[in-house]
Amino acid sequence: MGNFTAFETKMTAAGMGDAAIRAFRRNYEALLRNETGMIPEETISPAAGLASFDEIGAGDASLLSQAVVIKLNGGLGTSMGLQGPKSLLSVRPGVNFLDLMVRQILDLRKSSGASVRLLLMNSFSTSAETLAHLESYRADGLADAAEVELMQNQIPKIEATTFAPAEWPADPAHEWCPPGHGDLYPALVGSGWLDRLLADGVKYAFVSNSDNLGAILDPAILSYFAQSGAPFLMEVTRRTAADRKGGHLALRKSDGRLLLREVAQCPEENLAEFQDIDRHQYFNTNSLWLRLDLLKEQLVADSGVLPLPMIRNNKTVDPRDKKSTAVVQLEIAMGAAIECFEGATALDVPRSRFAPVKTTGDLLALRSDAYEVLENGQVRLAASRQGVPPTISLSDDYKLVDQLEPLGVPSLLNCQSLKVSGAVHFAAGVVIVGNVEFKNTSAERKTVAAGVYQDQFVEL
Repeated sequence: MGNFTAFETKMTAAGMGDAAIRAFRRNYEALLRNETGMIPEETISPAAGLASFDEIGAGDASLLSQAVVIKLNGGLGTSMGLQGPKSLLSVRPGVNFLDLMVRQILDLRKSSGASVRLLLMNSFSTSAETLAHLESYRADGLADAAEVELMQNQIPKIEATTFAPAEWPADPAHEWCPPGHGDLYPALVGSGWLDRLLADGVKYAFVSNSDNLGAILDPAILSYFAQSGAPFLMEVTRRTAADRKGGHLALRKSDGRLLLREVAQCPEENLAEFQDIDRHQYFNTNSLWLRLDLLKEQLVADSGVLPLPMIRNNKTVDPRDKKSTAVVQLEIAMGAAIECFEGATALDVPRSRFAPVKTTGDLLALRSDAYEVLENGQVRLAASRQGVPPTISLSDDYKLVDQLEPLGVPSLLNCQSLKVSGAVHFAAGVVIVGNVEFKNTSAERKTVAAGVYQDQFVEL
């Protein structure tokens, strides 16, 4: 069991480079050793005494010429019913996530005079549509794939009983899967982008998810990172009750290095401590800062592959057919690299820098007046909300983006929570204040008339 040659042949034939193959081999061998990746509570201490964004001082705009913004843009948003790149989802009429990312870069260039680079880490699923949309920015030098695209690798699915490459002749595309955003590191190396950026004098990379509109290149954090001399910095923010099941930052007792522990790496008997947000206070926003020259040094020291913990996912080869062949998909997480660098650090940032859109409820809030979309591409909560977004709870009638459109967008500027069940349509001029719930148990869509609804339950 476990002949890697077949995987190497398959990946080479598909155009995967040496860096991607070596990274996959490392994880495949960990799978054969049945590594669990468990991190017991007694082996770690809570992360404490982190520097805070409020204390770091002003930024030095001259460093922007040495910076690249890398956006992870490989996702299709299938959980929200999307068939194309999630970054092409509209935030406001005629403006999508990708437009806002480009506006941010163009604003940084204009304000600093530096040619700040933008790289999109696309997948085979998102590349064509993303590049087609960027055609409108050709005059800004942001349309040519050779200048803006970092291509994510793909890896073979593994047949669960034989550990051989999975085969699915009915649709060979199902034989492949994304390797997780930890693929950033082999992709940077294998594509030649790491050497190319260093040769162009680019020393600092800011990496974040394309659906996190709060993650912008802040010159103050860039300056702090540069002055720290650290090889790696993770932006973290305080966990709330809603984040209890998400991963957290911790300190490994054996060597004093920071690490990430996900719930899948927590022994069952330690779940209470894992979910204690007063004990483990910080979670990873998946916004990272990398010193590219030190990343290259570390890769040389690690024989070309960062030793990231392997995450095992049990699936079926056709995700829509639960009776199809059982497979294993291996994944690595980008933030887990914090444990690979001596001197890696973390910065406690405000929650406003973590505003991902994971659900249609998040999208409804973002499309409302609870958020402001600025000309420079920045998106922020209205100042009167004091950093607290509205809590939106939508029934399964609105799970997909297409289902959200008939609902309409009410005013949520002064909304604490909104709950909607059943087929509802908000007329223009609906204002939600405080905690409001609307419920329609009939099959017919009911309209909520214009007006102010405050701290009430409305049955339609």
